[in-house]
Amino acid sequence: MTDFTMTMDADGVAIITWDVPDKSMNVMSRESMVLLNDLIDDALADDAVKGIVITSGKPDFAGGMDLNTLATIRAEAGDEPAQALFDFTMNGHRMLRKIERAGMDDKNKGGKPIAAALPGTALGIGLELPLACHRIFAADNPKAKIGLPEIMVGIFPGAGGTTRLVRKMGAMAASPFLLEGKLSDPKKAKMAGLIDEVVDDPVSAAREWVLSEPRIVKPWDEKGYKMPGGEPYHPAGFMTFVGASAMVNGKTKGVYPAAKALLSAVYEGAQVPFDTALRIEARWFTHVLMNPSSSAMIRSLFVNKQALEKGANRPDAPDQRVKKLGVLGAGMMGAGITLVSAMAGIEVVLIDQKQEAADRGKSYTADYMDKGIKRKKATEEKKEQVLSLITATTDYAALEGCDLIIEAVFEDPKIKAEVTQKVEAVIGEDCIFATNTSTLPISDLAKASKRPEQFIGIHFFSPVEKMMLVEIIKGRETGDRAVAKALDYVRQIRKTPIVVNDARFFYANRCIIPYINEGIRMVAEGVEPALIENAAKMVGMPLGPLQLVDETSIDLGAKIARATKAAMGDAYPDDAVDAVIFWMEEQGRLGRKAKAGFYDYDEAGKRTGISSALRAQYPVAKEQPDLIEVQHRLLFAQVLEAVRALEEGVLEDIREGDVGAILGWGFAPWSGGPFSWLDIIGAPYAAERCDQLTEAYGARFTCPDLLREMASKTQSFYGRFGPKAQAA
Repeated sequence: MTDFTMTMDADGVAIITWDVPDKSMNVMSRESMVLLNDLIDDALADDAVKGIVITSGKPDFAGGMDLNTLATIRAEAGDEPAQALFDFTMNGHRMLRKIERAGMDDKNKGGKPIAAALPGTALGIGLELPLACHRIFAADNPKAKIGLPEIMVGIFPGAGGTTRLVRKMGAMAASPFLLEGKLSDPKKAKMAGLIDEVVDDPVSAAREWVLSEPRIVKPWDEKGYKMPGGEPYHPAGFMTFVGASAMVNGKTKGVYPAAKALLSAVYEGAQVPFDTALRIEARWFTHVLMNPSSSAMIRSLFVNKQALEKGANRPDAPDQRVKKLGVLGAGMMGAGITLVSAMAGIEVVLIDQKQEAADRGKSYTADYMDKGIKRKKATEEKKEQVLSLITATTDYAALEGCDLIIEAVFEDPKIKAEVTQKVEAVIGEDCIFATNTSTLPISDLAKASKRPEQFIGIHFFSPVEKMMLVEIIKGRETGDRAVAKALDYVRQIRKTPIVVNDARFFYANRCIIPYINEGIRMVAEGVEPALIENAAKMVGMPLGPLQLVDETSIDLGAKIARATKAAMGDAYPDDAVDAVIFWMEEQGRLGRKAKAGFYDYDEAGKRTGISSALRAQYPVAKEQPDLIEVQHRLLFAQVLEAVRALEEGVLEDIREGDVGAILGWGFAPWSGGPFSWLDIIGAPYAAERCDQLTEAYGARFTCPDLLREMASKTQSFYGRFGPKAQAA
């Protein structure tokens, strides 16, 4: 069986079916492109063929390009990777242009109509291929997603999608789909102009259309074509591009190369004939692929993320999918865990001390479903189905038959120990017990259990339903089956897992706390707070450290500081940070929830600016550090903790370190994560910069021995610790 096959019916319609063997979703590879190109040639050369329909043998049309293909081309190209990538891209353009022209002559005469019939989701090149066809028919499938999400992984639609969509819709109308990766269901895609028809049977409708002898010349191949909304030199078009440039720079802060390159390809391509525009698009696409940022984003957000979701680090154990889940504690975390589990079709028993609290936890799911119904993303039937899976109770006996327990009670070891013992009195011998904690050591909590080999940490991030990362923590005695159970459960709820070993703050919090603390230190030093916050955003962090601590609450920061100091004693390094935090706490400036923190807030809770009280307590110094210095302090505070986590064995896989950093706390996605960033700047420079920062600001920037050794050998993290290195 091959990726593409072709049959011809009695009416002379050639049906080309895309069905990649052993894949749940079609993806395009180099071999696939060659097959499709050959079949198109055969169909166009066969006089018996009156028209062509391209469809899928799977429930969905396609998930896009196999991005491993791009990495392989680059790796095999030797000294000329840019030329190889450009040639590959242009070959794709030639094939799609062949479909678009369909055998027409220079006067747009002749040719055979080609239609795309989409049964479901069509993403990336899975939409770019249909855009080259003469008409797109999609099934009336509300679960289907149609769009061009390439910008989300650090590239842009480089198989003609950028050029065709702008010429089809105009730059302004196309911008949400190109610059934001917006996805739509078929009906919304038709309303927006991405596709042409939404029907019950797209193959039948496409066949009927190609036999109707339709006019198939694309507008941009017609004489006198004018771009919708105006070309760049037209007054209306000029204003569109001015606005788009401002929007791109405002949203990306200049650190995401793909968005800027896409806009350049659109602007330059809009001023030349179509085929020249495709060549310009290919050049900019190659430019992006050669940028280390894009390579790192593709690796972390596509290759590594997929590998982790498919169980790259799963122990060898039988299928551990969860059938019945017990959730202890119906607060915000417990309610969120219940929601995502029931949405995944898992039976859930939600327990709290009071029935009222348990019912309130269940109502969180009801409220979420009601919002989905209003947005037409869910139905009353779906709501009832999900709610029927949730039992809200105070009775521990209801946990009988559960194969996984997730405890999400108050962060107090005594309370957690008491709950653990109550649960173990009623659950079966094979049930796995997981604790959802962000700070408490798993090995210590496991002491309350009779079976520590079945005790594990599952750390969700808040809000559970929005955050994609789940951190799985192995205690000293945690067994393989517990790890496999946690991984299989996370896969069931469609989130991305990382597995780490037990240590204070695990991995994510271990790295994010120094980021927050460095920002607070700078406030105490007299660094302008606005400089701190904007420096963070300009290097790709979603929130500045001061805004982040306001959002998470200052009293929580104070509580963590006191507990950490008690545990570390004289080794505690953050007294300078505590002076600021404890002062804020005394002043009642507890963050957004108190409408007072590092920022001032209005009555609606909207930030109005840096706090005047903060400025009075910590005056801004006359001399300010430069932007790069502030950014390096904020970045190195995080990445050095990631290196230490690897050095100490808390992290076992740098892929988990990179993916976890981006999904867990938003570490500069453009960089591909902390290890990818260190590879971009190089270990020798990183070690040198550590020495400079240590001399200027203290021992927290001391270069880890591992990084120092790698610098002396000019090694990279992915070269030394990546999957290929481990397999060698």
